[in-house]
Amino acid sequence: MPPQSLSNLSLTPGATLSSFLPEASGGDSPPAPDRATAQLVVRCVIPSLYLLIIAVGLLGNTVLVKIFITNSSMRSVPNIFISNLAAGDLLLLLTCVPVDASRYFFDEWMFGEVGCKLIPVIQLTSVGVSVFTLTALSADRYRAIVNPMDMQTSGAVLCTCVKAVGIWVVSVLLAVPEAVFSEVARIGSLDNSSFTACIPYPQTDELHPKIHSVLIFLVYFLIPLAIISIYYYHIAKTLIKSAHNLPGEYNEHTKKQMESREHLAKIVLVFVGCFVFCWFPNHILYMYRSFNYKEIDPSLGHMVVTLVARVLSFCNSCVNPFALYLLSESFRRHFNSQLCCGRKSYQERSTSYLLSSSALRMTSLKSNARNVVANSVLLNGHSMKQEMAL
Repeated sequence: MPPQSLSNLSLTPGATLSSFLPEASGGDSPPAPDRATAQLVVRCVIPSLYLLIIAVGLLGNTVLVKIFITNSSMRSVPNIFISNLAAGDLLLLLTCVPVDASRYFFDEWMFGEVGCKLIPVIQLTSVGVSVFTLTALSADRYRAIVNPMDMQTSGAVLCTCVKAVGIWVVSVLLAVPEAVFSEVARIGSLDNSSFTACIPYPQTDELHPKIHSVLIFLVYFLIPLAIISIYYYHIAKTLIKSAHNLPGEYNEHTKKQMESREHLAKIVLVFVGCFVFCWFPNHILYMYRSFNYKEIDPSLGHMVVTLVARVLSFCNSCVNPFALYLLSESFRRHFNSQLCCGRKSYQERSTSYLLSSSALRMTSLKSNARNVVANSVLLNGHSMKQEMAL
């Protein structure tokens, strides 16, 4: 998630939880029972929803990472990037969501000066890992489809691991300014009271929040999305062209290669689509607040829009494993095996044994045919392991 500023209601001066309850708006205040009902919904239902997001996200991403680590057949270049994406989501779920949920129980910032410096850095790092990894995945699919001869088999996994580490380093470095400018400040509320909040910029500087929100939108959303769009434009053009120009002598094998690469490209595109859908409202809301820094909207509608934007951004850390589950038969099989506590693995081992027994009775002619097919794949220039792991 972007820094505390993207999702924290208290970033706008006086915008505490109580300021969004009806009586804070002045004028026609509702009866006390109605306000009590609103407090009950906000303080109980919303945190429960956050708890559900944490549980679902931790389950999906933890199983995803475990599958890619424990199964050698799943250690491919795309899967390393997807594991990196899951690691960024886990970081967000373990830091941003609990901190955000705590504000529904406490009107004050509860994590001190150190927490105010550290938590925004961690949160901005997590969103940086997500968006930069999606960009790297798109670049990988571009090379696999548009320039397949540039794909390297030897050392490809190690090179990808270095890139993944580099993404984390860049994300941390870009998040360091959050620690420099974030501070715990005393802010006045609408009811003439005050509260402490963690803010990402000095209160006296009206230009800083505008610059901050625009830079966040450009670096963590618009520019990566533009790069990804360029990659997918060339991918789509290449796929359309290749459908009419497959070499006759390698038609069947080339067709299978292109189908595999196209399938992976579609999975990455779904990830990107989920990211855009979940994060765009939050970015727009943050910029709106930053350009109206001195104004407070205490209406119920503004609170609902804020909650929807935040829940959507958090949900993005949950959807990737389930999107992969729906789109990848191999991942779905491994995921079911993990959830069934090994029962599925036992059945697969039994099936493998029966197939092995049957294989002993296969003719040498059929065995030789398999060897010819395997050799033709190797002679084609690249191992398909790096492409077909999903």
